[in-house]
Amino acid sequence: MSRKIIIDTDPGQDDAVAILLALASPAEIDVLAVVAVAGNVGLHHNANNARKVVELSGRREVPVYAGCSRPMRRTLVTAEHVHGDTGLNGPVLPDPTIPLQAQHGVDYLIETLMSAEPKTITICALGPLTNVAMALVKEPRIAERIQEIVLMGGAYFEVGNITPAAEFNIYVDPEAADIVMRCGAPITILPLDVTHMVQSTKPRLDAIKGLGNKSGQAVYDMLTFSEGFDLKKYGWDGAPLHDPTVIAYLLKPELFAGRVCNVAIETASELTVGMTVVDYWHVTDRPRNANYLRSADAEGFFALLTERLARLP
Repeated sequence: MSRKIIIDTDPGQDDAVAILLALASPAEIDVLAVVAVAGNVGLHHNANNARKVVELSGRREVPVYAGCSRPMRRTLVTAEHVHGDTGLNGPVLPDPTIPLQAQHGVDYLIETLMSAEPKTITICALGPLTNVAMALVKEPRIAERIQEIVLMGGAYFEVGNITPAAEFNIYVDPEAADIVMRCGAPITILPLDVTHMVQSTKPRLDAIKGLGNKSGQAVYDMLTFSEGFDLKKYGWDGAPLHDPTVIAYLLKPELFAGRVCNVAIETASELTVGMTVVDYWHVTDRPRNANYLRSADAEGFFALLTERLARLP
């Protein structure tokens, strides 16, 4: 049976690649919906981008919802300096024709989880965790009904990418991340420690462009745009590819390694707010609340991604 998922996202070039990877894998993954959240750019652009990517994939039947337009308690921080003014600069994609669903994304999450059989829906969170946390606050009973929350966010060994201590998705809404980490649902985290190993080098991008389809060209255009910031920042041969690791983990968990440990979010310190505090070495007796992944097989990941993108229009 395919695994039922809801993608909660702020696309974002890497988010877009993650959505495409999921939609290219219907035998293993049943995408119930895509829910947009404010993050890389504002909610309007993110919801628009999500619809563009769904249309690019050819999977027009997948509904798109809009969720929260700002963090729970803070002013929205965005990342146009990485993703461009629309959040999806690079490819020229037509304006979407599929509708944005009228229901609020948080209400969709609650209604869907409460009506489904328990432990049958996985939430794949690719952006700030505002929507997921708001759903947990509004209807706490969903926590015990979620099969798993698989999220891209945080860092420990690689520390921060938006501040010296914090990864962007967690930093944008640390209070939401704190709620999610405490909710009791099974959680798997794909942090910068993993995504910094998965770099979109020129040969890997050329292989995707060489697929010869619209999706492959669009992914190439997306990633060659967004990589400029990281290539200058890190000086590596390729930029990290973050969000698609969430979907790759569902498809081939053997590509990743880590351990179950305690993960907590700093919400008070001016210096380290948004930091993901990971008890990787089990030096405390705090409850082990997350499967924290630390490494990835980059060659296996890009082989999977390229093979699946080839299936798309």
